[in-house]
Amino acid sequence: METSELLKRVRHIEIKTRGLSSNIFAGEYHSAFKGRGMAFSEVREYSYGDDIRDIEWNVTARFNKPYIKVFEEERELTVMLLVDVSASHDFGSAVQTKREMVTEIAATLAFSAIQNNDKIGVVFFSDRIEKFIPPKKGRKHILYIIRELLEFKPESTRTDIKMAVEYLTQVIKRRCTCFVLSDFIDEQDFRQALTIANRKHDMVAIQVYDRRIAELPNIGLIRVKDAETGHLQWIDSSSSRVRNAHARWWQERQNVLADTFTRSNVDHVSVRTDQDYVVALRSLFAQRS
Repeated sequence: METSELLKRVRHIEIKTRGLSSNIFAGEYHSAFKGRGMAFSEVREYSYGDDIRDIEWNVTARFNKPYIKVFEEERELTVMLLVDVSASHDFGSAVQTKREMVTEIAATLAFSAIQNNDKIGVVFFSDRIEKFIPPKKGRKHILYIIRELLEFKPESTRTDIKMAVEYLTQVIKRRCTCFVLSDFIDEQDFRQALTIANRKHDMVAIQVYDRRIAELPNIGLIRVKDAETGHLQWIDSSSSRVRNAHARWWQERQNVLADTFTRSNVDHVSVRTDQDYVVALRSLFAQRS
């Protein structure tokens, strides 16, 4: 991409996502994440109205009545974006590719973070750690992140979410809020890694997917390619049996993913590339407020 074109795209994304952060998400982001940048202080007995997520189970079991953890708010919150840059994100059958939507969502979250006086950092991953951008504050830092989101060329085409989540727990020592942005197309089980990471950090999952992975169009014989493995095969999309089997596969996959997030106690939202991600983010923030 030429420098002038890149700068235009960076500027376009900045104007759009900074406006969303200022006009729509400013208060919602703060209320959704204000209690997550906290340092443990002490425990006390549970009182009516306390957040059950703060229950200290070991002390509760010992004294046979509920106790909760009391936190002191830290001066600033660290926000990490764990961004999947595997080859499957270059696909898009609608207005945007998955990578383009992920870039806009990431930029919106980044501008929301700095308006809340939080630091923002990024980990680009495939089946390896492609790039680590340490958390900092400021518009210049965010513009650098947006440029990387637009231009970054990964070395690998595949996905390993488990590896990326484990890397986060190793490299970020203090508690952070981490948004995992991915289509979550990964054959490996990453639930345990996510569960462990969520004990140390506040993990949040945002799935971005294309409608054509959820439903096959009825357009006859088509050749499809797995972007991550390069595998090619022909599919007869005019067959209702084939289309129904694909739909069942997708629904089963989504059910497993939802179960993974539920069991690891991770808030999550899904958005299609032909849908409005603003609605998805507001839904996510509302879950946590």
